[in-house]
Amino acid sequence: MGSHISHPGRAASSRRPSPPPAAEPPLRTVSNPTPNSDPPMSTSDADMSSYEAACRSDPYLQTFDSSLQLRTSRAISSIAVNLETRSLSLDSLSEVTDNLLEMNQEVVKIILQKKKDIWKNQELSDLVDDYFENSLFTMDFCASLDACLKRAAHIESIINLALRRFEVEHYSFAPEGSLRNYSKTLEELRSFKGASDPFNQDFFRIFSSIYARQSVMLEKLQAKKRKLDKKLGKLKAWRRVSNVIFIVTFASVLICSVVAAAAAAPPVVAAIATAAAVPLGSTGRWLNTLWKKCERELRGQREIISSMQMGTYIVLKDLDNIRVLVDRFQIKIEDLLASADFAMSEDEAAVVMAVKEIREKVGDFIRTIHELSEHANKCTQETRMARTLILRRIINHPTGSNQDIGMFS
Repeated sequence: MGSHISHPGRAASSRRPSPPPAAEPPLRTVSNPTPNSDPPMSTSDADMSSYEAACRSDPYLQTFDSSLQLRTSRAISSIAVNLETRSLSLDSLSEVTDNLLEMNQEVVKIILQKKKDIWKNQELSDLVDDYFENSLFTMDFCASLDACLKRAAHIESIINLALRRFEVEHYSFAPEGSLRNYSKTLEELRSFKGASDPFNQDFFRIFSSIYARQSVMLEKLQAKKRKLDKKLGKLKAWRRVSNVIFIVTFASVLICSVVAAAAAAPPVVAAIATAAAVPLGSTGRWLNTLWKKCERELRGQREIISSMQMGTYIVLKDLDNIRVLVDRFQIKIEDLLASADFAMSEDEAAVVMAVKEIREKVGDFIRTIHELSEHANKCTQETRMARTLILRRIINHPTGSNQDIGMFS
């Protein structure tokens, strides 16, 4: 999330801000973890002092700062401990990443909570909240899909091992007239048959739930977009009406001024006409500014809705593709299981024929697993990108917007 920090002028940063009263000790914050120390002056001192002052006066900011200190210290300590042993484990990297994600999620919450104070349109605010909640459910679903794919990959490894066992046993030396021993091949095929279905009922329950939520979300966004389009149409009509009223009023005042001064000298008439035009000109500029502001706010809302609508539509398409691939996976695995069942007769010819069928089918089976993995990653990445885009739209949305004006509701 790109945030823009405005820096004070050089003059403001060149002098040290006055210390807090003696009765109130300096607050320990992320920007000043050791309040009793007196570090050298830098160009960011004014910004840090401003932040510390805000912490002292804002209990919510104090709580956030304390939480941020804890997470930051935890992340740094994790790295420092590993640096002492000159090794950085995957566990420590995972912990640092989790800390960063937690902090990022806190920032998202703050943005959404504080935007509620600005946004007066509760319907739009609720839609944004629902969208972010749905995006979290979508990422949870993708995590569930990853777990299923790991189980599918385990089945893939069992099948590949069975094929390797068959190669060894089939081409090993056997006395003339004796039957070949495919015991290890059959053992792996039994393991394959005994493996549970990677896509269990819990997966389909989660899938149905998230698909229904996203479908309802798309309908809500489409309805809101139609409503905003209708408001923009009304705005155009009202702007035209106000312009007509303004120009008619302007002409009426001008005519009345001329009539009232008909007996006066021409220079006097010109002066009266000019004087009458001045306040109306200001009114015209005010009306024009008002309509532009309303249009800008409505278009800003529409951009946010359009972004969420596109993000939801893409997720639904990804879910459709995932469902098709899961159905294909189950068909492929049923075919493989049927071939494995045929081999269980332990007849040499049956084993050879079954393994031949498995070898022909396993390629499509593996490709389906890989395609599912790619779609799961794609769905997760697109969901995160959409969340980032919506956050940027929210941050850049005009201050004081989303206020429904009576004539447009």
